[in-house]
Amino acid sequence: MSESGAGAAAPMSREGIEHALDGLREDRERILAALLAVDDHHGYRLLTGARLAGETWHRWTEAQERLELLWRLFDEYSRTLETAEALNARLGRRPHHDCLMELTRLLSGPSVELPGEIPLAKRTLLGPARERLTLDETVTLMADAYDKAAGVIAAADAAWSALFVPLEEAEESWRETARLVQALEDVRHVELDRLGRELSALGRLVRTDPLSLIREGQADTGRLDRVREGLDALRAELANVARVRDEYAAHAARLEEAITRVEAAERDARDARATALLKIAGAALPEPPQTGAGLRHRLAALDALRESCRWTELAERAGELERAADEALEQAWAALRLSTGLLDRRGELRGRLGAYRAKAARLGFAEDEMLTRLYGEARELLWTAPCDLRRATAAVADYQRAIKACESETRRA
Repeated sequence: MSESGAGAAAPMSREGIEHALDGLREDRERILAALLAVDDHHGYRLLTGARLAGETWHRWTEAQERLELLWRLFDEYSRTLETAEALNARLGRRPHHDCLMELTRLLSGPSVELPGEIPLAKRTLLGPARERLTLDETVTLMADAYDKAAGVIAAADAAWSALFVPLEEAEESWRETARLVQALEDVRHVELDRLGRELSALGRLVRTDPLSLIREGQADTGRLDRVREGLDALRAELANVARVRDEYAAHAARLEEAITRVEAAERDARDARATALLKIAGAALPEPPQTGAGLRHRLAALDALRESCRWTELAERAGELERAADEALEQAWAALRLSTGLLDRRGELRGRLGAYRAKAARLGFAEDEMLTRLYGEARELLWTAPCDLRRATAAVADYQRAIKACESETRRA
């Protein structure tokens, strides 16, 4: 911008000059306070002290250039204001017109020299080598530089605030897990090494380039969360290995008890099946499982793993054996329920038949020949071994329907 036209403007009044100076002093104090606040900001100190890389390095480099420009503009702005204050202090009761014109130029004209020369391509033959701005234009330029630089500082600070805590928690989790591995002596876990490499890479990224982990204005902790979840699972697995190692005798005793329960349940299931086959005609009952011997063989194999200090494999095999024992117990109980269910069904039919006979007697049909015959047929089927449940069920139903029919006829009569 050139200074042409400034002399043609009407000078400001003395009162106008005083009012303008008061406003400019307030602006200068606010701008200085904002600049000092940036220097004291936690994010600014982190950025100036960190070895940055990637996107964060690029954006911080641009922000530093803006901050440097901001301070230089502030110095020029302050220098112009100080010049105006000094000139105003020298004015007498009747200031000279030229002094008022100079103050007017300083306060409202292009009086602030912009740092840096105008590029040659943008100059004219008689044009200035440097560009000048008004005080208001300088404030606008400083505000733009401040907003952009402060935005980078705030974004980096927010990113670090969101990422440092989960990073440090993940690193502490890795150290705890590594101590567990070390305590288990010969145990070496490939997954721990993989998670450690991933965590190291994430640590470098968080500390040197946090802005690369910002997605839609929020810190993306997805990778860190996955590492922490993996470490939690691994630590739980290793803690179980240590527990099995330290409490093996008690654990083996519990497995022994579980296998004993399986064997007892399988014996009960076999006995119930034999009884059902004897007492229920055509009972299609599969042979109950016999897993007790196999489970005991697997229990004995755990001792060899213990003697060779193969703790991880021992914990895995012990867990598998525990699950196998639980599953075998459920299968034995299912087989038992299947066999006893047939006998229970026969007992239910016997009970229903007795209840229907009592009802017939209560209604006065105890001597009815048809009902007596139907009752006898049903009772014969239910008390004959093996019992034909299908025919017995039909006979009880026939007896029930016959009672209802007799009852209906009595009511109509």
